[in-house]
Amino acid sequence: MTSSACEIWGDLSGVRSLFPVLNRTVHKTPLVYLDNAATTPRPQPVIDAVLRYEETFPANVHRGVHTLSGEATDAYENARRRIAAFFGAETLVFTRGATEAINLVANTWASDHLQAGDEILISALEHHANIVPWQMLCERQGCVLRVVDVDDNGELCMQAVEAAMTDRTRLIAITGVSNAIGTLTPINDICAAAKSRGIPSLVDGAQMVPHMPVDVTAIGCDFFVFSGHKMYAPAGIGGLLARTAILEDMSPWQGGGDMIRTVTMERSTWNDVPWKFEAGTPNIGGAIGLGAAVDWLKTLGMEPIATREAALLSDMIGRLQSIDRVHLVGQPSQRAGSVSFVIDGMHPADVGAMLDRHGIAIRAGHHCAQPILERLGYTATIRIAPAFYNTDAEMDVTEQAIRRIIDVFG
Repeated sequence: MTSSACEIWGDLSGVRSLFPVLNRTVHKTPLVYLDNAATTPRPQPVIDAVLRYEETFPANVHRGVHTLSGEATDAYENARRRIAAFFGAETLVFTRGATEAINLVANTWASDHLQAGDEILISALEHHANIVPWQMLCERQGCVLRVVDVDDNGELCMQAVEAAMTDRTRLIAITGVSNAIGTLTPINDICAAAKSRGIPSLVDGAQMVPHMPVDVTAIGCDFFVFSGHKMYAPAGIGGLLARTAILEDMSPWQGGGDMIRTVTMERSTWNDVPWKFEAGTPNIGGAIGLGAAVDWLKTLGMEPIATREAALLSDMIGRLQSIDRVHLVGQPSQRAGSVSFVIDGMHPADVGAMLDRHGIAIRAGHHCAQPILERLGYTATIRIAPAFYNTDAEMDVTEQAIRRIIDVFG
């Protein structure tokens, strides 16, 4: 840990002071933000980076010869390099987020390489973003979507994944962390098993990137997708990480400006990787903000973040388990990011609304992961997703609010 990181972690109030939103009150109560699995708040260094672009060089990239365009291009491409390096990746294609990145792979690589009868393997834990694009592909091309089930604790067992692989498996697309119940999957082992069989792999890393160090080379996947708004960057920016050789073999998805080299009325030729996948004016401010977010996270250190969040999550789980009528949904042996639960006799949406009256922001619903909740016997849950900047006092406030809601309204 660097000396600056030591100084930051020695005073959590200094970290919290970088989040303007934490100064808010909700219903005349100090905000307790525990919806980090849905989106994370933006710290001041990220806000400042975006404002600097908007205020001093709000120009388009790659196309202009004037000073502002050059500054915008430099900032945009420098952010790309820093973000790729942060993840140990060779090449980064900017997208609107993990969802668009999965759709990019489904509509380019998968469309070109998969045929009728070929199988795509996913798990029961997946977010809708890692289900629906493959369903659409299967409908178009006659492929088969196979699902690896979890056990009753919401655990994805390596043996089940290996048993589901067949000689027709052409792609494995698995989440690293479940957004609905927090299950941490054996993603490195899954990718290694896939590679040993010559099967390409895609990792949905949206819920991994804010909580732990991520090295895509060590993971061993062919494609890795993520969203910036899950890791303290602006919304509407994220990316696809892959080796350049794979991307060069893929067809473009969307056509338009900047993804071309030449255009005539008869035909067009494509730009180099990664720009051939970035049609039109990109989210320049978002990319610059994402670069600032990874710089800031590097200063904090992903290992200390993982340690701090594991302690907060364990504390919250213990508190929930001590409350009568509260039942955890999914109890995997390894968890990151969030915990889901229900309260006997109370609808999750009602609990969420009542917690909001206490100034506590949580998520209630199916979390865009209906299949895993149905697998475990629920249609909706209450999800608490703490982050490293949350305090022990906020955990106490949340526990007491839940107890009061049960006592008064239960």
